[in-house]
Amino acid sequence: MSTPPSIDIIYEDNHLLGIVKPGGLLVQGDRTGDPTALELAKAYVKAAYGKPGQVYLGLVHRIDRPVSGVVVFARTSKAASRLTEQFRRGDVEKTYVAVVVGTAPRDEDTLEGWVERVHTRSRLAIDDSGGAKAAKLTYRVLSVRGGYSLLSITPHTGRHHQIRLQLASEGIPIVGDMKYGAREPLPDRTIALHAMRLCVRHPVREETVTLASSPPPTDPWRLFGDLLRETS
Repeated sequence: MSTPPSIDIIYEDNHLLGIVKPGGLLVQGDRTGDPTALELAKAYVKAAYGKPGQVYLGLVHRIDRPVSGVVVFARTSKAASRLTEQFRRGDVEKTYVAVVVGTAPRDEDTLEGWVERVHTRSRLAIDDSGGAKAAKLTYRVLSVRGGYSLLSITPHTGRHHQIRLQLASEGIPIVGDMKYGAREPLPDRTIALHAMRLCVRHPVREETVTLASSPPPTDPWRLFGDLLRETS
């Protein structure tokens, strides 16, 4: 019997709830009917605060199922509206870390291009003529060990599978990411991509809220564990 999924609560007040989602857990429901981070977060709020009836949590962004890391929910409709607008405008600061196969072409680079979604995948496009959207990210190599590289990544846009696709296009697919160039999966079917830090403006107090977490202490993250502890 598999272990039920769980989430870690890293921030909470009357307006926001910040969690760390494990890789493999959906953020919201799909046709599989599998458990979701949203359901678990609602259950936490209901139990912690003795809420009767339905609990409101606004979903303002997502990370892919095989990706681990920070997710923020809104606890009021006003907070949801304001956070959604921040994400829409690109005012939210996001930092990911990834373990990739091989060595990056450059120690630091900005990748720009056009990304279009095709069913459950994305692909690079020449321009926006077919409905593709501009995609931009910056990466920096933190370390290279044992044929793998640890990258810090700042996405400047939020396109579908953008980080996974753009890194793969550079010849450095994310470890475990069979959909975009990795040759073998990780045992738990996750990929080595972690949403490490998320900075948003508080929807009421108008101050910056920083949510942060380290990747799980498992392979391939274990290879860079000392460095990740220093950067988290």
